[in-house]
Formats: sequence, C-alpha cells, structure tokens
Amino acid sequence: MDVRRRPTAIPNAPAGEPFKPHQHHKSPTSPLKVSDALRLPLPLYVTNRIVFTLFFSVAYFLLHRWREKIRNSIPLHVVTLSEIASVVSLVASVIYLFGFFGIDLAQSFISTRFSPDAWDVDDQTTATATTSSPKFTIEDESCGGATINCSVSPQFVAPVMTSVLPEGDEKIIESVISGSVPSYSLESKLGDCKRAAMIRREALQRKTGRSLEGLPLDGFDYDSILGQCCEMPIGYVQMPVGIVGPLLLDGEEYTVPMATTEGCLVASANRGCKAIYACGGATSVLLKDGMTRAPVVRFATAKRAAELKFFLEDPANFDTLAVAFNRSSRFGRLQGVRCVIAGKNLYMRFTCSTGDAMGMNMVSKGVQNVLDFLQEDFPDMDVIGLSSNFCSDKKPAAVNWIEGRGKSLVCEAVIKEEVVNKVLKTTVSALLELNVLKNLTGSAVAGALGGFNAHASNIVSAIYIATGQDPAQNVESSQCITMMEASNDGKDLHISVTMPSIEVGTVGGGTHLASQSACLNLLGIKGASRDNPGSNSRLLASIVAGSVLAGELSLMSAIAAGQLVRSHMKYNRASKEGSKIASKT
Repeated sequence: MDVRRRPTAIPNAPAGEPFKPHQHHKSPTSPLKVSDALRLPLPLYVTNRIVFTLFFSVAYFLLHRWREKIRNSIPLHVVTLSEIASVVSLVASVIYLFGFFGIDLAQSFISTRFSPDAWDVDDQTTATATTSSPKFTIEDESCGGATINCSVSPQFVAPVMTSVLPEGDEKIIESVISGSVPSYSLESKLGDCKRAAMIRREALQRKTGRSLEGLPLDGFDYDSILGQCCEMPIGYVQMPVGIVGPLLLDGEEYTVPMATTEGCLVASANRGCKAIYACGGATSVLLKDGMTRAPVVRFATAKRAAELKFFLEDPANFDTLAVAFNRSSRFGRLQGVRCVIAGKNLYMRFTCSTGDAMGMNMVSKGVQNVLDFLQEDFPDMDVIGLSSNFCSDKKPAAVNWIEGRGKSLVCEAVIKEEVVNKVLKTTVSALLELNVLKNLTGSAVAGALGGFNAHASNIVSAIYIATGQDPAQNVESSQCITMMEASNDGKDLHISVTMPSIEVGTVGGGTHLASQSACLNLLGIKGASRDNPGSNSRLLASIVAGSVLAGELSLMSAIAAGQLVRSHMKYNRASKEGSKIASKT
C-alpha cells in the first residue's frame, strides 16, 4: 500500500483564479439522441407550440369530417385532398412529439440506469468540496494499481486494504464516497441487492478508514429484506442458535430454538424443561388476545373531548365503529375502545384481533379509518398523533401490565419434591423463601413495573431473535410475575408465570427470513394457520410462556443452591482453558 500526498490544485487552471466545475461534453462516440437531430431555426418553445397546434387542429378536423361521413353514409376510404394533407400532418406531428418526448425520455432513462457513464464522478467537483482538507492518493498494488481518492481530517486515519473490484464498481464506490450517488439508492439503481450491499460496505470502509472484516457479506438473501426489514445493509450479524427441550406443554412436546450469546442460558432453560417434563409437563391458558393502538386528539374545550369519549364508549355505537375499523383487514377485528381525558386532549386505546400477525400495522390502519370516520361528525377534532404512548409500544407501562397487550397468558406446573432435590439440586422451602424475598419483595423495593421475575427477558429475547419477532418489544413482552407456592401438603412446588403482554406473530416482520422461518418450522408454526387463523401466533405465545417458566425454575434453583457463580464460570467463559478448569471442579 503506497500512500502519497497529491496537490489539490487542478491541472491547467490559471493561477489565482477560483476553480469552476467543468461542464460535461458529449464524446464523439456517445450515442445520438433524437432530440439532438431536431435542430430547427425557430426557438424550441415556438416549434413545440406550432406542432401542438397542428396536432390538435388536424385531429379535430379529421374527427369532424369522419363524423359527417358516418352520418351521410359516405365510405371512410373516400378522402379529399384536404383530408390527405390532414392525415400527413397528423402523422408528422405524432412523429415529432414521440421523438421529442418519448424516445428522448426513454434514452435518458436507460442511459441513467444502465450506462456506466451514469456513474462517472466529476473529479474536479469533488476536489472543490475538499480543498479545505489535505488530500491523499492511495495506490494499492493488490488492486491492480487502483487509485483511491479520499478526503481526511487533520487526524490521519490509516487506509483499509481493499479487494479487487470490477472497474464499474470502482466508479460507483467513488460516486458514493463523493456523495454524488446516495448510498440508500444503490438497490434501486443497480437492481442487485447483494451488489449494492457490497458497494456500500466498501465505500464505508474507505470513507471511515476502518475495516469491517469479520462482518460477513456472503451467504445472505438481501432481496428478502428489501423494503421490509432493513435499509442500507452492509452485511449481517451471526448469532448462535441453541435448542431447549423437549418442553412438554399442554400435552405436546416442543423443541424451542433460542438465539443468544449468553453462556449458560440455554443449558439452564434446558434443565428447567427436564424438571417440568419429569413431572408431567406444564399447562398454559390464554387469557386475552388483542393488539392496541392509541391515538391522541385535541378539541377546543374539554367538554367536546368528553362528548367524543362518551360517543366511543357507548355500546350502541360499537357496531358503527367496527364497520369502519374492520375495512383495513380481513383479520383485524375491533374488540373495544378505552378512552382517557387529559384536559382538552382525548386518548383512545383501540384493541383488535390480528390473526397470526403481531398486528401493529393492521391496528394502525384500522385506527386511521376510524379517525377519518369520526372527522365527519367531529370536524373540530384535531388529530395530534396516531400513537400517543397510551398503546403502549416498546416501553414499560402500567397500562400493559394491568390491561395486557398482545397475548395475555398464565402458565403453571407442579414440580415434585424428588425432582426439586435431584434435578434442581435444592429444596422446596428454599425456593419459596427466595421467590418471596427476590421476585416479590426485592422487585417491590426496586420499584419494578412488571418485573416480578428472575430473568423472563432472557428467554423472551432469545426466542424473539430466533423466530423473527421484534426484539424491541421484549420490553413489555417480558413483564411477568413468577409465583411459587407449596403443594400437596408442602411436599411439592407449584410454580406459575403470568405474562400479560406477549407480542408475537408468525407472519410479517422478520418471520419470512430463511433462518427465522426455519426456527418457526421447527416449532410447527411457520406462517399463518389456514384452518384456524391466529392459532399459530397464540401457540407461539404459549411456548414463550412455557419456556419462561422453565427458565425461572432453573435460575431460581441455581440461586437457592448457591450454584449461580459456578455455573457461569463453567459455561459463560470465552477462554477454552477456563472452561476446562471449570469442568474439572
């Protein structure tokens, strides 16, 4: 890699004269356009007016003549001299207009989209934008002597070794670095999503001077995320996926995929599944299923806001609102509206079923339909925002903890004393005491909001990432209270988790990606259920709750038995030597 300073002055530029960007000139070999041949002595706007006038005049004349012939039963092929002249004029004007607007436009589009000349960078324009900073030329012998121009700040950043790229890609990379081609437009301009990601990645490395080695580019379908999952991709992050199970839930066995980088998490949840399986499995109950969206509107007075509140909460008006709401989707069905007033502002929390989708877009479209409908009867209603945080999405909120959002479930199991002693290595009494002091009292002391558990978010996040859910919704989905009570005269342990806001779907979002789709297929809930819409997403929520139950049971047992630190030393260390030492202890 040879780095040399190159002067920023423009060759052949007069001394002391400010630099002006040069104009592009057509090369002798560039293709001629139809408009180039239309060299008329008259000004262009005068020529266009004459041709347009001629076109409409002769078209009107011919239509009028043909109408008269039809009325008088005169054959259309019998034409006069004036009609022949009109037809010739019409054809000539059409040829002119097509040549001026049609072919020229098509040629300009084709040359801009596919011609390599469209990616040429005006080097002198780039130099003008960077005259305030030193400029370096980086010649990489491994790239066949390719020259890279990049502006740097006073603090020099070491150049990045680049791979050999086709000449056309080099021009595009230079265009992205200079800013003449926006990075976000590469997919639409190139028509090749992977090539766009490669060019964007290379331009980023050269511009920042930092290598992205270790972030893989190959082996991913970039077409599958275009317009759906991620904009401006430069690669993908590798995430290990472990399996937990079998989880015996409601009489069925499930092998649960979990994507995580936290050592000991999968092993711990697996131990919980083993304990649950040995005791006959767990049971789950779906309490509620409805996604929410809450817009906020404002009126001139609080009285008017109250009038709308009474209108929305009147059962007699529900069917009318449901008709407007349900137009958005064949799966989205309005379930109810809850309103809260704050001064002149009205917060309306709509709840609806969403089939097998998580349903945020579905409920948003339905709410928009209702707002448009209400605007007719309440024209003074000012819609401030479609979302008001009364929903509440991706934020810890008491409204979700109390009323639920998405799927609300409770999952329970009875763990026999023998299993507690042999598999979990602790006692029932120790677990009961720890649960009260940690999950209940400890969380209350901390002022937790829905956090009355040991580590529900660990399990929820791992399953969400593996199955293509929105990881940010782990915030409310992990709201959980873990309860433990003595059973069978104090010998056995009754454990339950209550989770009011599990937000999942088996269609939409990242569920269609290959890896995430494979994990859903492992659970037997890939895509939408044809026989019973919504059953797949509800089953996924039950599996999440059952996995959280297993994780809570195992972690609480490890803490009660004093094994937490030892387990993490054994399974959560990057050093192979450390793992060997821990395994011997």
